[in-house]
Amino acid sequence: MSTYNSEVGSISQPGKEFLRGARDQFPILLGIVPFGVIFGALAVSAGIPAFEAQGFSLFIFAGSAQFIAVSLIAGAASPFLIVLTILVVNLRHLLYSASLAPHVYHLSNRWKIPLSWLLTDEAFIVASSRYRKGSPEFAHWYFLGTGLMLWVAWQLSTFLGIALGVLIPPGIGLDFALPLTFMALIIPTLTDRPTWAAACAAGTFSILLANLPFKLGLLIPAVLGIGVGLGVEIRAARAGHANGDKA
Repeated sequence: MSTYNSEVGSISQPGKEFLRGARDQFPILLGIVPFGVIFGALAVSAGIPAFEAQGFSLFIFAGSAQFIAVSLIAGAASPFLIVLTILVVNLRHLLYSASLAPHVYHLSNRWKIPLSWLLTDEAFIVASSRYRKGSPEFAHWYFLGTGLMLWVAWQLSTFLGIALGVLIPPGIGLDFALPLTFMALIIPTLTDRPTWAAACAAGTFSILLANLPFKLGLLIPAVLGIGVGLGVEIRAARAGHANGDKA
């Protein structure tokens, strides 16, 4: 233990921040890695070549968007719809960026570009928690460590899933894993009325609009669900203001 502490003590402050960021991301990987494996297996099961399937994780690096894209590709959706869907699904990153902007605005583009590339749901959670504790000079190294740890783990788990998926006989489909994966991702986020309203509305509309062409039965319900959730949130906020005025 003393040897370890002396080694850590010899590391520069940026290096310490980087290692702490990677360490703090590690527990989350226990839940992320299985999804990467499932994605890789699903991608090759949907007929996507192994090299291209790995390219999804290398260049898109957005789990939910990748799962949706695989579903659209399997359904022979148009390239335009696939790109548009990925864009809509990832719009939430604008909110993440706005939240972290005050902490990274002073950095040069050589920092901002890679950090924006590594910004995901999990990286945002860990990095924002770090920034809430204070914004020292080298906190961006922490951001880099936590994002890079997640990126590497996602690449390796995708590769493992591709390797396993190639070994699965063509007659055995993995389509059932896709809805189960999204259920596991969504259920923990349903913590208030707006999110429940959005999920229920999107689910209902997806059933009603399932037969729309070009897989619009996925995109339109998502937009409608967001609208319903936003409406519920606005109504609750107005009710809160009204009660405050009466008091």
